[in-house]
Amino acid sequence: GSGGFRKRKHDNFPHGQRREEKENVNPCSALMKSFKSFQLELDTRHDKYERLVKLSRDITIESKRTIFLLHRFTSAPNGEEILNESEVKLDAVRRKIKQVAQELIGEDMYQFHRAISPGLQEYVEAVSFQYFIKTRSLISVEEINKQLIFTAEDREETTNMTSDSHNKQPHTWSLKVTPVDYLLGVADLTGELMRLCISSVGNGDIDTPFELSQFLRQIYDGFTFIGNTGPYEVSKKLYTLKQSLAKVENACYTLKVRGSEIPKHMLADVFSTKTELIDQDEGLP
Repeated sequence: GSGGFRKRKHDNFPHGQRREEKENVNPCSALMKSFKSFQLELDTRHDKYERLVKLSRDITIESKRTIFLLHRFTSAPNGEEILNESEVKLDAVRRKIKQVAQELIGEDMYQFHRAISPGLQEYVEAVSFQYFIKTRSLISVEEINKQLIFTAEDREETTNMTSDSHNKQPHTWSLKVTPVDYLLGVADLTGELMRLCISSVGNGDIDTPFELSQFLRQIYDGFTFIGNTGPYEVSKKLYTLKQSLAKVENACYTLKVRGSEIPKHMLADVFSTKTELIDQDEGLP
């Protein structure tokens, strides 16, 4: 009648009959073997995904530590020691990336891209930051990928691999940074360059901000060419990039106009100006 609960189809069968049907299932049948193989494949893929997530987390942590180290370059008495130490740290990061490349042997990288993307973006940020400090230019994605080609000389990262995949290991491994990960890493680099500008001004260096302003303007112009036609993650970082550029340009303007009036130990205060006017002009919250 109306108002009562509807019976599900399998409720018409007694519980004992359903249990009997389960017991009558032949585990050696072709159908059950197929489902067991599917289960094994999914479990193996899930375990691999979790290992990649952990490796990506380690890559992110070590890359951040490298960036923190490089920020000491402007205040350190010997900058070469900082650069050499950062190279050692980046080599350790690349050994982690080698483990990622070994895990992805015979796999479609894009099926696991979400697991490794955060780490690769942070690595691009760290490498490009070091490259800028050395050469005052932007590293290309081709140059980054050249550093991610590994040989079979050292095999200490094979503990997580099965014996079958170990036997099929090639003599070289490589992992290519995708264009999207490269762009996202470069977009994050602009925030580090803004902080480098602050520390440079705090140390009394009034030439670096103008150099960084031109460099950031070139990066911003390159991102505007992409516009809304690129991936959503890239366009989302465009506003943060513009904020970093606005802070550096505002500081350069203040240094140009009032640089001779402001004592060197107070130059860093010019970066305290907020970007509320820019937000209002853009109509952004």
